[in-house]
Amino acid sequence: MIIYTPLSMEDVFYNANNNAERQMISYNGKSLYCEKKADGSFEIVQLLSTDPQDFLNHQLSPGTIISKTNA
Repeated sequence: MIIYTPLSMEDVFYNANNNAERQMISYNGKSLYCEKKADGSFEIVQLLSTDPQDFLNHQLSPGTIISKTNA
């Protein structure tokens, strides 16, 4: 089966046992959906933007670690 949806895989295949602390933060004026790590840093899960140029910025790509002092 193929599902065509604008939702992320995490939203479609929701795992209730996932203990990750996820939150939306603002970083350099951009809204990001991030996962908080044990050391207090954040890992970007999703960029929330309507500007196509934001998606070309490698500093905002999913998987990038942001320190808690910069967020």
